[in-house]
Parts: sequence; structure tokens; C-alpha cells
Amino acid sequence: MKCSIRSPVCACVGHVDHGKSSILDSIRGSSIVDTEAGKITQSIGASIVPLDTIKKICGKMLEAMKIDFTIPSLLFIDTPGHAAFTTLRKRGGNLADIAILVVDINEGFKPQTIEAIEILKSYKTPFIVAANKIDLLPGYRSSKTPVLANITSQDKDVLTLIEKKLYEIVGHVYDNSGMSSERFDRVNDFTKEIPIIPCSAKTGEGIPELLMMIAGLAQKYLEKGLKVDLDDYAKGTVLEVKEDKGLGKTINVILYDGSIRLGDTLVIGGIDEPLVTRVKCLFEPAPLAEMRDKKSKFTFVKQVCAAIGVKISAPDLDKAIAGMPVRTADESNIEQVKEDVQCEVKEVMIETEKDGIIIKADALGSLEALAHLLKEKNVPIRKATIGDISKKDITEAASTKDSNPLNTVILGFNINIAPDAGQNQGVKIICNDVIYKTIEDYEAWKEAEQKRLEESELHDITRPCKAQIMQGYIFRQSNPAVCGMEVLEGTLKTGMQLMKDGKVITSVKSMQHEKDSISSAEAGKKVAVSMDNVTVGRQINERDILYSGITEEEFRKLKDMKKFLSNQEKEVLKEIVDIMRKANSVWGV
Repeated sequence: MKCSIRSPVCACVGHVDHGKSSILDSIRGSSIVDTEAGKITQSIGASIVPLDTIKKICGKMLEAMKIDFTIPSLLFIDTPGHAAFTTLRKRGGNLADIAILVVDINEGFKPQTIEAIEILKSYKTPFIVAANKIDLLPGYRSSKTPVLANITSQDKDVLTLIEKKLYEIVGHVYDNSGMSSERFDRVNDFTKEIPIIPCSAKTGEGIPELLMMIAGLAQKYLEKGLKVDLDDYAKGTVLEVKEDKGLGKTINVILYDGSIRLGDTLVIGGIDEPLVTRVKCLFEPAPLAEMRDKKSKFTFVKQVCAAIGVKISAPDLDKAIAGMPVRTADESNIEQVKEDVQCEVKEVMIETEKDGIIIKADALGSLEALAHLLKEKNVPIRKATIGDISKKDITEAASTKDSNPLNTVILGFNINIAPDAGQNQGVKIICNDVIYKTIEDYEAWKEAEQKRLEESELHDITRPCKAQIMQGYIFRQSNPAVCGMEVLEGTLKTGMQLMKDGKVITSVKSMQHEKDSISSAEAGKKVAVSMDNVTVGRQINERDILYSGITEEEFRKLKDMKKFLSNQEKEVLKEIVDIMRKANSVWGV
């Protein structure tokens, strides 16, 4: 057994455009951010920052921590804002050992910041906060001095603003994680408080302090969990599947345990069955290089050891999927490894409940994160799988239309509808490349659909209405009686039964307004109403107030759905109840 301390895996997460890639650029001294479309990270990348580089950037600050460093480097993972670090999955949790939550100090917490912190919390991943873009605060003067010294030198109003912005972050961290936080130099116990480092990726201020915090905390609190057996079978996660010129399909992998050699048998998790292949080539990125950068140089190697990002070329990688587990195996254990890998996949892929919605995602970790956040909101999930939305998915969702129309929905994260999927069959499809937006859109649809369904149910129920027979407007006394009526509250409709003193005495045969026949009249309208089975002067008289005839069963339904009634209708319903309970004290109870 050859034991070693591996590099801690550090994920950089936060809201889109808050500066995650720029902070890593500042550390690496590279310009990967300039190569991204719209300068927004489109795929996951990894880069190694050696301990010597960390010591060079941090200088005396690191020495002052009086820590005996044994970690060889830091392995930084840069993720798209929309994906958080959900692709970085391993059995039992998340691959990241520690994370930097990047927050624009000017904008504060945004929806994706909250999403990221929720995922960090669910995986119990320790993190620090980088309060980025301090240089953009009004009146702030940048300097090459250490960030704390420069903050102290600012004008009084700028100092006040900095403190205000920092304590807004403190409040948001507590509200969303339940944990205390403080500016890094004021933290008394790093096991109980989250350090916040004011910084600027653009000017470099605070970047040494940020790196110092990450390296120091990783060494001090994570060392025990970083021991690996370099002679052991490899364990990793597929970061990205891509086409490389001259190599064909390759996979970028984060290796977090063991080692991989040329010729090793690889077992990669699959949707239906594991993919088994053999390592043809291994490529290791140069120190400080970024795996996504087309200009980055990769070195052909015969072996790589954890923890590292590595590019692997192997046959038959067409079906490889981001987020899937990767293992090495040999003849003695290949069947067991295949079984273990698929068990890990099935933890996420299984149909979780008998009834519920269908969810789809682009990667295993993304699917797990989406499922986790939905379950926190008590949303039942019937099926969760990877890949584009298929015809089968739509047919399955459509099958719930009669039993539970609110489950006739498919949520898709970072995927598309397959070209051969056909018609939607009345299924609501919600796709987005931001998890929180997918859930937000689903909740808005569900609320609107619930309202539509309840209102359609109300359509067949007599709603509260109150109308008065107008004096001097008796057009016909009987067979049928035709009178002028003013609608006081609610809506009067043809076919509606009308009651007086708690008894149904007639119904609306027809109505006219300004000689036009109408089927309904709202409050305030004066209409000519034709009523059967009554005679003016006997059952009804001028100035009589008539109410809609509501049954006890209808009243109970109206009570359950009163949020769909207007305030006027609620008042009329109350009057009807008072009238009915004069004769029957338990009416409608």
C-alpha cells in the first residue's frame, strides 16, 4: 500500500457573472474567462495550483498561520453558475472537499447564490465566501497593499458602505444556511463561523488572502479525509464528454482516489448498463493550465494519481455521460465493480414514488440536485432519468391526466426535447438551464393550473348572488313574471335558482339588458328578468331582495374554495348562511 495526501478538490460556485472564473484566473494568472461565450462559463473545468505557487502568492501571510503543509496542491473546479457543482458527484455526497461561494459585494445574494448554498448545505461541504468586485463600490480606491490595510485607508463613507455590504452577506448566509459568518480576520472559530474575504478578481486585492484561507482550512481541517492509496483502483467522476481533434470522443475526469495507468480497464456508469472500455491515452494538464482552455497544453503520461483532472482517450465513449462514476477494474473484480457502479447510478435513476412528476437532466449530479431541491419542497417524483425528453416520457406523463392532472408535467434541466418525441399530448414541459428557474417555473405553472382546475370545478356550482326587484319596473305579473332587477352583489345568471327567506321560489328563465338578451349580469347592472312559477304581489313584491339558491353541498365546496370568491361574494355567502341557519342552526356544518 502506498499512501499519500491528495490535493483537496475546491469548487468555485455562485451566481452567474459574479466572477467565479475571474477569481480563478487571478489565481492562475491566466485568461480563460476571455475564451468563454459571453464571458460566462459554459462547461466545467479543472486546474491544479501547486503548493509552491500558493506560497509564492500568499507570502508571509501563509507563514503566519504556522501550519505544516502536507497537501501537494489545490485542485480547483470552475463550474457554470447554472450547474452549481452538481456534476461533481461521488457515492454518498459531493466530490468537492471545500468550496468558494462567490458573491458580488455590490449585488449581494441572488437566486443562484441561494441555490448554490442550499446544495453546499445538503452535501455538508465546508465553504468560504469571496465578496468579489470590491473595486466597483462607489468611491473605493484600489491599491496593491493587502486588502485589510487598503480597506482601512478608505474614506469614512466608503468604510461604512463596505461594512453595510458585508453584514448584508452575513445576514443572507445565516438566513440560507443557519450558520454564522464574519470577515475573515474577525473569525474566532473556523469550525463555527464562515470566513468572508473581500476581494477583487480584477485588481487582485484579497486574492492572496482568499487562497491563504482555502489552503489553510483545507490543511488544518480536511487532512484526515485526504489520505489515498495510490496503488488502489481508481475512483473518479466524468466532468465532460467532448470531441477532440485527432482523438475522437474523450472524457475529462476528476480522479479523487487511486491511480489510472495506460491499458487499465475502465468501468463507467450508464443509464441502462455500465460502459466497459480500456484506457488508450492519458493526458495531464500542465500546472495552472485550465482543462477547458483550447490553448492549454496536455502532457501524455503513462499514469496519473489522485487527486487530479485528467483527459482520457478510450474506445466506445459515445455513450459516456457527464456526472457518471468512473472506476478501474481487472478480471478479478470487474463484475463487482460493474454492479457497484450501477448501484450508485440507480440511487438517482430509480422511480422514487408511485405517483409524481417526471424529471430529466443532462448529468447524474444535476439530476440528483434537482431531485433533492424538489423533495425539499415536498414535490413527489415518479421518474428521474438522464437525457433529452423522449416520446416515452411524454406518454408516461400524459397517462396521469385523468388521475392527477397536476402530475402531467416534465421538468428538464439543461436538456432538450428529442426530435422524434412527437406531440406533447397535453403534457406541460418546462426546460431551463438554471435549476432554480426550472423549479420556479414549475411552481408558477402548478399554482396557475390548480387555480384553473378549481375554477372549472366552481363553474358548475351556484355562486353567491344578491339582487333586488326594482320599484315601478313590473313588466309582467306572471307566466312568467318579468321585472326590472338590480344586481347588488355577485353575478346573476340564466338558470340560477333564486330564494326568498331561505326558500327557493323561482329561477331565472332569461334576461335582457337594453333590449339585448344576455346570460349573465354583474353587480351594478339593471336588467329585465323573466322568472317562472311566481306572481308579483304574491310570492314576490317590489323592493324584495332575492338570493341565489345555494345547497348545503355547494356551500361546503364554496367554503373550501373561497379564495376564488370576490370579497362581495364572500359577504353575500355569509348573509345566505345567516338566513339559512335561522331555520336550521347546523345548516352547512
